[in-house]
Amino acid sequence: MTVRREGDLIRLEGACPVEEAETLAALLLAGPDLAVEWSGCTFLHTAVVQVLLRLRPPLRGTCGDAFAARWLAPRLSVPDPS
Repeated sequence: MTVRREGDLIRLEGACPVEEAETLAALLLAGPDLAVEWSGCTFLHTAVVQVLLRLRPPLRGTCGDAFAARWLAPRLSVPDPS
């Protein structure tokens, strides 16, 4: 499992395939104040990207997926309090 909840964070780790989009959406809908820590993520399937774009959780760290860090992170620019 590459999407897991850890306290007030949802961690994205390794390659996050399409199957994890539903898990991520369920976690974010159940806890709309949860932040997503994605520095351990190495790949995001577009379904996971769509969840992030739609639900716009606060993000922690810099995404390990260079493409997402370069092109997606600026579009999800929610102030990072950490």
